[in-house]
Amino acid sequence: MSGRKAAPSNRRTVAKESFKSAADCIGPIVPGLALFAVTRGQFSMVDAVLHVLEQLGPSKVSLWTWTVADYEIQQFTSLQRDHRITEGRLVIDAGARGKNAPLIAEWCRTFGDGSVRYVMNHAKIATVEGGGRRVLLRGSMNLNFNPRFEQLDVTEGGPDFDLIREIEDELPILGHNASGREVYKASKVSAAFDSEQLAIFEGTKRWAK
Repeated sequence: MSGRKAAPSNRRTVAKESFKSAADCIGPIVPGLALFAVTRGQFSMVDAVLHVLEQLGPSKVSLWTWTVADYEIQQFTSLQRDHRITEGRLVIDAGARGKNAPLIAEWCRTFGDGSVRYVMNHAKIATVEGGGRRVLLRGSMNLNFNPRFEQLDVTEGGPDFDLIREIEDELPILGHNASGREVYKASKVSAAFDSEQLAIFEGTKRWAK
């Protein structure tokens, strides 16, 4: 990968314990923002993305998730129908293709056939780029609120955003029926594990309906 931009020299680091909304927790998206927050799960990753959209206006959005649970469908649907999203990209674990097929199909109808990347994924990440700001969100939280300890990091600009964007741009567009081998190759899993370690994971997990 190419070199990434250094973090802004005026990066403002904030750490807080939050018991309120995403808007109250994150606050204004200022240049160089660096926020670490611990919540009680009272808001979701989607809530955080929607707050950032409120701040930035029309933006490109990407969302990394493992799967969309039944209780998260409403949040996921509200995000993909938000007209402030000018371009959407979904990076989702290939194992979600069975259970989440209708949701993925709807995402493709909204943002185009090339808007989904199938990978081996357990990361919870989102990017929002608009209004001259480049915001990266990552944490333990899923797409819906969850009443237990969660953590969230939000940064504006810097090498962390650049890294995620570079990885996203390198991911190939795979067909909905791509093989496990193709998914592993796209995810570059073999660069971190040897073939013997990966043998036990042969085939792509399919979720029971």
